[in-house]
Amino acid sequence: MPDLLIFGFGYSGHAIALAARNSGFRVTATSRRAAAQKPPDGIRIVGFDAAADAIGSATHILSTAAPDEHGDPVLAIYARQIAEAKNLAWIGYLSTTGVYGNRNGGWVDEDTPPAPQSPRAERRVAAEAAWSKFPNRIIDIFRLAGIYGPGRSMFDDLRAGTARRVVKSGHLFGRIHRDDIAQGVLAAMQRTAAPGLNIFNFSDDEPAASAEVVVEAAVLLGVAPPSEVAFSDALPAMSPMACSFWAENRRVANQKTKAVLGINWLYPTFREGLRAILAEERRQGLL
Repeated sequence: MPDLLIFGFGYSGHAIALAARNSGFRVTATSRRAAAQKPPDGIRIVGFDAAADAIGSATHILSTAAPDEHGDPVLAIYARQIAEAKNLAWIGYLSTTGVYGNRNGGWVDEDTPPAPQSPRAERRVAAEAAWSKFPNRIIDIFRLAGIYGPGRSMFDDLRAGTARRVVKSGHLFGRIHRDDIAQGVLAAMQRTAAPGLNIFNFSDDEPAASAEVVVEAAVLLGVAPPSEVAFSDALPAMSPMACSFWAENRRVANQKTKAVLGINWLYPTFREGLRAILAEERRQGLL
C-alpha cells in the first residue's frame, strides 16, 4: 500500500489527505495541534515533532508548510531522516506562483525562471531549492495561485460585509480551487515518472480581475455588489500582504502541467468554482 505523509493538516493538506485516502493510500498528517484534531476515518494525525517513524515508512512525502525567517520548518528538523528514508520514492512541495514576481500582466509558464520580489517569495524560492536537493527521488514542486474553496471564498467576505470591489485597470489574479489542488497532487503521486525535478503551475484557465469575482459572487448570492473603489483610494488601508499581492501582475499558464498530469481542472474558472462552493454549502445546510 502506498504510504503518504503530509506535513501540515491545514486547508489544502486536509483535502489532499482525503483524496489520497479515497485512492488507496495509507495517510498520516502532522499537526502542531495533534491532540485537538479530529481527523476523518482512515487518516492518522501525529505531532509535528513526532514524525520520524512516519518518515521511515513513507513512500510519498508532501510538505504544505510555509518557510519562515529561519527557513523551511520541515527540513530544519527532518532533512536527514528524509534523505535516509528507504521507502521514499516521491516528494512534493506546495509553493506559490508568487515566486514569478511581477510580469506587468505578461504570461509565465512552468519553464519561466523565478524572479521573487518580496521576502516571502524569496523564502519560497529558497525552500523550493532545498527540497529539490534530495537525490534519486521524484521531486514535484507545485506553484499555487490564490487558493479558494468552501469556507474560503468571496461568499464569506460578502456575508461578513468585508468584500471590497477594488478596481485596478489591467490587473489580473490567478486562482485555484482547493479540490483542484487535491486532484492535481493525487495525479502527480500516481503517475509513472523518472527521478528528478518537476515544476507544476496550479492556476486556473482564466486569470481575472478581483472586482469581476466580487460581482459574480454577489450575483450568485442575490445581493448587490459593493460599490467600486479605485485602487489608489483603497491602497492606504491595505495590509502589507495585500499591498504585495496587488503590486504584482502576471498571468500563469498551466498547459504543460495539465498535459503531464493528464488532467483538466474541475473548476477551470472562478465561475464554476463559485457555483460549486454554493452548491456544497446548500447540501451541507449552511444556507
